[in-house]
Amino acid sequence: MLDGREWTLVLTLGALAELEDAYACADLQALVERFAGGRLSARDMVRLIGAGLRGAGNVVTDDQVASMTAPGGAPGFAAIVADLLRVTFSDADDDGGDDGEDEVAETGANPPPPRG
Repeated sequence: MLDGREWTLVLTLGALAELEDAYACADLQALVERFAGGRLSARDMVRLIGAGLRGAGNVVTDDQVASMTAPGGAPGFAAIVADLLRVTFSDADDDGGDDGEDEVAETGANPPPPRG
C-alpha cells in the first residue's frame, strides 16, 4: 500500500539493470552485496520502490515515489523494500519448500516459474 492504494512491484531484469546503473554495480552479485547489510537510506528505498513500480509497468518517477506515504511511515517503506528484495533474490528451495504464495500476496510480485 502506497498513498492508500495497492500497487504491484516487480524487480524485472530491466528494473535490476536500472538499479545496477544507479549504484554503479558491475553485476547482480554486487547489487545483492550492496543491500545484504540491511542498512538502507531513504534514497535507497525510493530507488528500489520506484524500480519495482516501473518493473510492474507503472509509470512513476522517483520524485513521485519520494512524495508517497506508506502505512507505518518509514518502517512501512522498509517492510515493502525488504519483501521486494526477499522475493527477488531468495531461492524458494532455501526456505523449507515454501511455494512462494505468501511473498506474492505481500508484494504483488509474480513468483518464479517452477523448476523442472
